[in-house]
Amino acid sequence: MEMSQIALNQGLTFLVWATGIVLIVVAGFLVKLLIDISKLANSLNETSNIVNTELKPTLNELNQTLSSINEIVKNTDKGVLDFKTAVGKFFDRTKIVSGTLLGGLFKGFSTAYNLFKK
Repeated sequence: MEMSQIALNQGLTFLVWATGIVLIVVAGFLVKLLIDISKLANSLNETSNIVNTELKPTLNELNQTLSSINEIVKNTDKGVLDFKTAVGKFFDRTKIVSGTLLGGLFKGFSTAYNLFKK
């Protein structure tokens, strides 16, 4: 029984040492992982600060550009509407004049026909 007791003690001792070594290695990798995550978080923070400071002026310029384009579109729309109104008035007046001329021309031909008919 003493022999099995010694073998059991040696097996348990080996198991404790192996477990300790594995725990030390895992703890080392865990510490390295935490350090890398901390560096990554700092890099992300710096990147977000840089992007934030560079993005604000760009967004302001974009806003001004869009405002300018909006004004150009409004002015163009107003000009097109004015042109459309002017063309509409021109065609209305042309229609009135051509109707009057056509009516007068028809009346003149009928009068001339009536004179030659007699």
